[in-house]
Amino acid sequence: MVEQFFPMTQFIEPGPIEPLILLTGTVGCGKTSLLFQFAINRALESSSEVVFICNKAKLESKPPFLSEAIDPSSDVFERIQIKYIEDYEDIKKYFAAFHLHEKFPSAVIIDDFGGFFNDRCCQQKYGNARGRDLAMAHTLALCQDAISHANEKLQAHKSCTILLSDLQQGDTPRLLFIYKRWIKCFFTIEGDGSGSYNLKKNNSISGSGMEERSRAAKYSIALQYLVLEEIIEE
Repeated sequence: MVEQFFPMTQFIEPGPIEPLILLTGTVGCGKTSLLFQFAINRALESSSEVVFICNKAKLESKPPFLSEAIDPSSDVFERIQIKYIEDYEDIKKYFAAFHLHEKFPSAVIIDDFGGFFNDRCCQQKYGNARGRDLAMAHTLALCQDAISHANEKLQAHKSCTILLSDLQQGDTPRLLFIYKRWIKCFFTIEGDGSGSYNLKKNNSISGSGMEERSRAAKYSIALQYLVLEEIIEE
């Protein structure tokens, strides 16, 4: 549910979390801030480590904005491991060794997942004009194998989630045909024209539009804070 991306103190319970999630939106809509709040929630809820994978230069140039309710000195940040990478090969290496972990994180979050796949480099690597598509497909397959293995080991006691973000193309994620093969849970962000944004679970992409009642979260970035304005029943 959309509540997972905002401070959980405002809600009774977080609700179920899917093993693979994709969050998409346009440039500047606060995707990184939502991802980081998700990381905080998972670290608080599970008391386990969360891994936040990103590009160092991008994170330093546009750091995430936190909710005003979050204490910057909280020890929860000690359970969020920032892992800097340069390209998709680093993602593959990380998940290829995932089964060797003695303890699995409660979440692995990858900011701007699609941005790690350079079109030219992927074409050279695979010797194919559609090298980027192939590289993304192989990496997503590896992510799915890793998360399935972790959750099989954890069983009912805990769970591990992979959350990715990417740019949106129109009303849907770019390269949707690739993502749909492995991911069934999609969250999309739309601007409302007044400086606020609407975050919602896009059931039309996953094909589950009739299976559950949907909620949307209206939020904004104000005075360098992530501000939840309201939860809307749709």
